[in-house]
Amino acid sequence: MKHVELIQNYYKHFNEQNIEGMLSCLHSDFTHDVNESSSKNGKETFKTFLKYMNEHYLEKLEKIIIMGDGENNLAAKFIVNGKYLKTDGQLPQARGQEYKIPAAQLFEVKDNLIHRVTTYYNLKDWIHKVQ
Repeated sequence: MKHVELIQNYYKHFNEQNIEGMLSCLHSDFTHDVNESSSKNGKETFKTFLKYMNEHYLEKLEKIIIMGDGENNLAAKFIVNGKYLKTDGQLPQARGQEYKIPAAQLFEVKDNLIHRVTTYYNLKDWIHKVQ
């Protein structure tokens, strides 16, 4: 299936907390649709987001299944194994809580790079697990 290796590399870099590696998978005109939030544009904005996330969460993805239409649209589902390191805004206080939640992402590919990623997970479930 076309572009599966691109998504596999993106997740490999994610699991290594390799921000530069993740950015190398992205199109210059990249958009990130944040779960339960607004869209963010640009690789630099995404880099700032990733640094923030790595400060607050230690996450590894497992059981990754990638599906696609054979063209430029792909989807992945996976399990997020995480540890809540530092309190994130108005979310519950971080005390090193561990969690496991299902999540999914949709990808649009342009010029053989990730042009858009949309993330989905159940925030209420995550909050319940870390309280």
